[in-house]
Amino acid sequence: MLRRWLREGDADPHQAFPGHGQVEPEQQELMQLRREVAKLKAERDILKKAAAYFAKELT
Repeated sequence: MLRRWLREGDADPHQAFPGHGQVEPEQQELMQLRREVAKLKAERDILKKAAAYFAKELT
């Protein structure tokens, strides 16, 4: 296995181990957008629950 890694590293040193610090700009942007979507969904869910709670108290 070590020999295979060495061959892969010699073949293309910049892409020998993708995903371990060698993130492409598109992948980095995609990860950032996914984190932002998850955060916004959580905020939306909290606001929905708060609105339902206060609407329930008024009736």
